[in-house]
Amino acid sequence: QVQLVESGGGSVQPGGSLRLSCAAGGFTFSSYVMSWYRQAPGKHRELVAGITSDGGRTNYADSVKGRFTISRDNAKNTLYLQMNSLKAEDTAVYYCHPNPMPYWGQGTQVTVSS
Repeated sequence: QVQLVESGGGSVQPGGSLRLSCAAGGFTFSSYVMSWYRQAPGKHRELVAGITSDGGRTNYADSVKGRFTISRDNAKNTLYLQMNSLKAEDTAVYYCHPNPMPYWGQGTQVTVSS
């Protein structure tokens, strides 16, 4: 049974930082490309960042390049997203996702507001 548990969200002021985590289980984490997605109210879910199975390559949405960093620890079956210089438009529920499996966690809410 695939398990994806996101954590680390919260409320921060613009310019602040948060570090999201995704604890994965029920599949061979180290074999999968992993991604972070987000969904803001009234908008479609969008890709934020992705990382290859060995962590050697990453990709980012243009809107977060230079501010967010995706990483993983295959020994701990955990995916991370370090988010710096947060903006109001980063407000969303953030989800981790193993590509290409059709599984999603419950997400973690990130709210950026002054």
